[in-house]
Amino acid sequence: MTTAPLAHTDVIVLDYLAALWAQSEDLSPELRDQLMHTVADYISARRAAATSPLDDAAAIITRLGPPESLVDAARRGQIPPHIRLPALIPPPPVPASLGPAGGAAEYVAVGMLTVGSLIVPVVGPVAGMLLASASPHFTPAEKAIGWTLTAGSAAAGAVLTLFFATLPFHTSAALLLIYLVMCGGAFAAGMSLLNALRRRGQAG
Repeated sequence: MTTAPLAHTDVIVLDYLAALWAQSEDLSPELRDQLMHTVADYISARRAAATSPLDDAAAIITRLGPPESLVDAARRGQIPPHIRLPALIPPPPVPASLGPAGGAAEYVAVGMLTVGSLIVPVVGPVAGMLLASASPHFTPAEKAIGWTLTAGSAAAGAVLTLFFATLPFHTSAALLLIYLVMCGGAFAAGMSLLNALRRRGQAG
């Protein structure tokens, strides 16, 4: 179900972000979110740099270093300075006609990722991320994190479904666990996008 969006997103980058998300599981939610956004922003900034932009995703990932190294540095309270430098590069301006905080389409996307994930798992979140991907109000980094969380939870739910299907018995607890796993990542993606809209609204 992720074939279409992956055609517009570098698979190497998504794999790296997914590995970083898995490695940083023991970090506090705030530090984990900061690390993910800093790395995603670094990748976007390197590609859009006014001087010496890098189109090769593998070269950018090499400069970042292994995910475990970044997580170890974050545990010590020091996000490596070299990945903060692209923050000095101003992001592309949001079209003034659309407003910095987004419109109805952006909030519908958030709703499909949060409420929609609870009502129609997988289908609702994917539809929400397709809407978010088409929006100019979200940065490439925010979209990449959203897809990583959404696709990751759907994949984890599928793995759990296959696992429980091999067991000779099934319980309601197992079904609830699968449901929560499939919803969790999409819900987190929706809240991340919502926070981005709120930050822009406050800045505006």
